[in-house]
Amino acid sequence: MANLGFIGLGVMGSEMVDRLLAKGHTVTGYNRTRSKAERLIEKGMKIAESPREVAEAADVVLSMVTNGPALKGIAEGPDGFLAGLSAGKILVDISTVGPDLSREMAEKVRALGADMLDAPVSGSVITLQEGNLSVMVGGRAETFEKVKPILLDIGPKVTHVGGNGLALSMKIASNLSLAVQMLAFSEGVLLAEKSGIKREVAVDVLTHSAIASPMIKYRGPFVLQQPEEAWFDVNMMQKDMLLALDLGRQLNVPLPTTAVTNEFLTAARAMNWAKLDFAVIFDVLAKLSGIDTGVGR
Repeated sequence: MANLGFIGLGVMGSEMVDRLLAKGHTVTGYNRTRSKAERLIEKGMKIAESPREVAEAADVVLSMVTNGPALKGIAEGPDGFLAGLSAGKILVDISTVGPDLSREMAEKVRALGADMLDAPVSGSVITLQEGNLSVMVGGRAETFEKVKPILLDIGPKVTHVGGNGLALSMKIASNLSLAVQMLAFSEGVLLAEKSGIKREVAVDVLTHSAIASPMIKYRGPFVLQQPEEAWFDVNMMQKDMLLALDLGRQLNVPLPTTAVTNEFLTAARAMNWAKLDFAVIFDVLAKLSGIDTGVGR
C-alpha cells in the first residue's frame, strides 16, 4: 500500500480519495475548504493544513484543482507543494490545465529532484463511482510505471500517451467533444419536441439509439431535469473549450463545432446559468426555439 497525498477535495477529488482509502492506501489530504474533507477524515484520511504539509508527508502526491491559476496557487509560496517536495517524490497532477503550464511545472518539480506526471481523467462522478474512469498520463515512462498501480485503483483504463503535457492535449481533444455532442443532442430533442413528440419520449429514443455515446446516456436525461449539484458546470466546461480553441490556434487545427458550442456556453453564463451543469446548453437552445424550460427559477 502506498503513502499518498491528495490536494483538492472537490467533487471528483473526494471520490478518488474515497476509492484510494478503500484500497488500503494511506492518504493525507488538503482542501482549501476543510468542511468538504470531514467525511473523508471519518473514513481515515489524515488532514494537512497546507499543500506543503501534504508534499512533506507523502511519497506520491496527487493534485486536482480547477484551472491554471489554482494549480499555481497550490504550488507556489512557502505553503505550496513545491516547498514540500524532495528527491524521489512524485507529483501526479490530475487537473485540466494548459499543456505548456504543466510542462513548466514539471521543470520546477524536477529541479527539486522529484518528478511529475500530468494525468487528467475522462469521465464523470458516476463513471468514477462505477469504476469506469479512464486516466491519460504524460511524462517519463519509468515514473509512469511506478504510479500505474495507484492510478489503476482510481480507474481501470490507464494509458501512457507520451511526454509531459501530452496527456493534457489528449484530455482537451476529448473534452471538446462533450459539449459539442450535448449541443447536437439538444438540437435533436428540440426538433422532435416541436414536431409534437413529448420531450421525455425523444430523450428515451435518442439515448437508446446509434447516437447514444456513454456521455449522452448519462447526461441526456439532464434536459428533463438538471441534477441537484452540477457534475461539470458551465464555467468548467468553457475553460476546457477555451483551452481547445487556444491549442487549435497553436497547431493550426480549425475547430468549427467547438467554436459554435462555446458561444452557447457564453450565452448560458449571460443567463446566470454558469453554475449549472453544462447540459444547460439545451435550455439556451430551447429559449432560442421559443420554449421556456423553467431552468433557473
